[in-house]
Amino acid sequence: MAIRRPDRRLNDMVDDRPLIWFERPVLPALAAVVDASCLVLGPGTPADHYDGIDRAVAALAGSARFDEAAMDRAPGLRVIARTGIGYDSVDIGAATDRGIAVTNTPEGPTISTAEHTVMLILMAAKRVVPSVAALEAGSADNYYARQEGIELAGKTIGLVGLGRIARRVAAIAGAIGMRVVAFDPYIDPASAPVGVELAGTLDDLLPVADVVSVHIPLTDASRGVFDARRFAAMKRGAVFVNTARGGIVDQAALVGALDDGHLYGAGLDVTDPEPLPVGHPLLDRDDVVVTPHIASATADGKLRSLESAFEQALAVLHGERPEHLVNPEVWEHVVGARAVGSR
Repeated sequence: MAIRRPDRRLNDMVDDRPLIWFERPVLPALAAVVDASCLVLGPGTPADHYDGIDRAVAALAGSARFDEAAMDRAPGLRVIARTGIGYDSVDIGAATDRGIAVTNTPEGPTISTAEHTVMLILMAAKRVVPSVAALEAGSADNYYARQEGIELAGKTIGLVGLGRIARRVAAIAGAIGMRVVAFDPYIDPASAPVGVELAGTLDDLLPVADVVSVHIPLTDASRGVFDARRFAAMKRGAVFVNTARGGIVDQAALVGALDDGHLYGAGLDVTDPEPLPVGHPLLDRDDVVVTPHIASATADGKLRSLESAFEQALAVLHGERPEHLVNPEVWEHVVGARAVGSR
């Protein structure tokens, strides 16, 4: 692939600190380190999300979409550092064409997202939402008689994907007495965690799982993979949880599976679109818990992700190969004369 090498304006620095665009405000716990290392651009304004990025040599990106148009606004950009695991919001081909390194932070959100996943499983299985709503409304219901939650000990959780987050969910689920089965075609069976059974295919996994939890990236192959056929293949009365990406799920099919009683409930931190508009069929249901893509948004999770992304960006700017480089084929084009301090 031919890689364009635009003028990087290596000398567009102030007192030798690189200009780095931050999509979100710098956390106080990291401010001193950031201020000593770079000059901060952004975050943008409501009228222009990418305000200031035209002068940046690096961008720390959360949910911002980096397509060709966004990259063309930043001719000096050398690295896009995602403050999360997924990078479906970045056009990797366009970045590679422009000689821009793309990094992610696979360890940053792991703990918080796994904990949030388990929270959604428990809330959906125990039907927490309608009980709380009835209590807040002052209902005279016999709460004990109307409650019909699921006891999870002895039940089977099916993990779709077995990466960092899924493995932590597996450990928690195992600790509460669940059988853990996972499907991941990229996992060597010898490397599977102790206590995790591997299913041969997704269709083998779905009929045996009382809870299905999704932990795969959004790709062309995974988009809409949970459609009407896949929901019908799940065990009747199962709980479906998604903390990966909204586009993996056909939401109309999910609503249908809930409406006809095939699924007991669902817990979602990701949807398509995000956030869901008021009045969406998945909102205001007794059998669904929806959170607005906040699984990793703990104080510890935010700091870990931002710190890791910042370290990766600085590594690239100083000619050091970052640990989590998404497009390694671009590396030979971002070192050498383009490192900070080279003239």
